[in-house]
Amino acid sequence: MNASTTSGFRCGTVAIVGRPNVGKSTLMNALVGQKISITSRKAQTTRHRITGIHTFDDAQYVFVDTPGFQTQHSGALNRSLNRAVTSTLTSVDAVLFVIEAGRFGPDDQKVLDLIPPSAPTLLVANKLDRIADKTTLFPFLKATSELREFKEIVPLSAKQHGDIERLLATIKPYLPEGDPIYGEDDLTDRSERFLAAEILREKVFRWTGDELPYTSTVLIDKFEEEGRLRRVFATILVDRDSHKAMIIGQKGAKLKQISTEARLDMEKLFGGPVYLETFVKVKSGWADNEAGLRAYGYE
Repeated sequence: MNASTTSGFRCGTVAIVGRPNVGKSTLMNALVGQKISITSRKAQTTRHRITGIHTFDDAQYVFVDTPGFQTQHSGALNRSLNRAVTSTLTSVDAVLFVIEAGRFGPDDQKVLDLIPPSAPTLLVANKLDRIADKTTLFPFLKATSELREFKEIVPLSAKQHGDIERLLATIKPYLPEGDPIYGEDDLTDRSERFLAAEILREKVFRWTGDELPYTSTVLIDKFEEEGRLRRVFATILVDRDSHKAMIIGQKGAKLKQISTEARLDMEKLFGGPVYLETFVKVKSGWADNEAGLRAYGYE
């Protein structure tokens, strides 16, 4: 496809916003057709603006997955996350405001209040499959739609392919006409090094459940490529010795499980073998220090 010579081609940016745990990252991965954003039942997992790209014959969608706007904690890390949300919303062509179907609370309202009135906003009611009594959906959507002027209202399940296709078709008219920004095979503007860190961080959250506080992160110390082989040396950074013990587990069993699953996911995404070596280090107070956050890649 030579999109630059195709008349009527559309290309634009779409922000995905919502409170933590409404399924933004799952939705992003479904819209892109590949796992690029980490998913976890634990809130606070998305830390960076992650761009996902999906190119068709007639359009290129550039999705921006923002961190869930943080209302539960203050501190440097959460101020950084909230800045990422608000700065994203000023420069996109459309906003997907994602809520959980059947549920709208004060935290959802706080995110909605952040969206500039001028931004074309689509209300996406996710997790539709979890509603047992579908007769409650229409009154819920009607009440929610009166909170502001939404361009579209789209109830869906991010796990249903047909629902994702319907959402893409609904978004398309809001993308301006223009040439594609990225190559047709590009999935994200993030580097493999960044994605390796995200994959490992997801496994840390998945295997520690609610025991481990959100103040943990992953640093890639070294990322080397030799042909198809990637060698990845990573450090899991935690706040306390007790957190370190939690990640390592009995005789190192949990760290081995985390590393094995992360390596398999990296091999799938990168399309080749991965050698992964993982360390765990304690650095007290890293998430409460603005300068330290910038050093670790937070904005």
